[in-house]
Amino acid sequence: MRQRDKAEKLRGAGGFDAFYGELFGGRWQRLKDALLAEGVHVELRYGQGEPYFLDPASVCAALCLPVRGAGRVLDLCAAPGGKTLVLAGNLDDGARLCSNERSSGRTARLSKVVAQTLPPELAGRVDVSCSDGATWCRRETECFDSILLDAPCSSERHLLQDSKYLDGWSPARVKSLAVEQWALLSSAWRLLAPGGSLLYATCALAPAENDGVLERLAKKCAGAEFASPAEMEHCAAGNAETFSGALAFPSGLSVPALLAAAERTAFGLQLLPDSASGTGPLFFSLMRKRAAEDAAAGNG
Repeated sequence: MRQRDKAEKLRGAGGFDAFYGELFGGRWQRLKDALLAEGVHVELRYGQGEPYFLDPASVCAALCLPVRGAGRVLDLCAAPGGKTLVLAGNLDDGARLCSNERSSGRTARLSKVVAQTLPPELAGRVDVSCSDGATWCRRETECFDSILLDAPCSSERHLLQDSKYLDGWSPARVKSLAVEQWALLSSAWRLLAPGGSLLYATCALAPAENDGVLERLAKKCAGAEFASPAEMEHCAAGNAETFSGALAFPSGLSVPALLAAAERTAFGLQLLPDSASGTGPLFFSLMRKRAAEDAAAGNG
């Protein structure tokens, strides 16, 4: 079958099933059932602030980013704010966190989450901004010591639960999102200071949005060093130990347990709900920019 004919057939709910069935084989039905099931959540709380509930996989990923020792930290696509709250709990005294979102409506929600959840002294060190992360690098470069990029993605778990969006699905969605993700990642790379760390994450299942985007970075940027699972585990353990907020995980779940359940990919780790106690899906990869990296290496 020609590629064009095949693409025409892979549309809507049936095309979605066929596409992901080809990716995951006999595992797909079990994974799909887990995606349709109610997710699990961890409660995050700072003192008397409002509690915030988020997927344990998101906590796990955010804790894998080195924040201690970083003077300027960036959460590039931050709304609704869960990962910003986790990063804030490990900021050094005097360090600042820029929490950015390109949508004005989502930025307003992000500001509210920061104000209601974090204690005033910590919220005062979080700068909420509304900017297109893909073009930020045109204004400044190499200015952040640690960056978290939780990129917009296919979000198949949510897609499956909304028939309107599922009926309009096609493989073109994955391709267009991968283009957007590359624009954001290449911008984030240029914003990262030499010696700094960048954590890329998505809740996508498709490898094109995960390893595929990072493979492009690895080819274009010789200064990119990808952390091993052991290095990510070490960082997460250290951050969890010094975290200034409180995390109440569901019974039987913890950061070490989730990292042990994560499946290794070419460039990172992936938590899938059928094998990680209902958490995820979440893909995440930690990379470091070697100090000798050329200032323009991320441009492409």
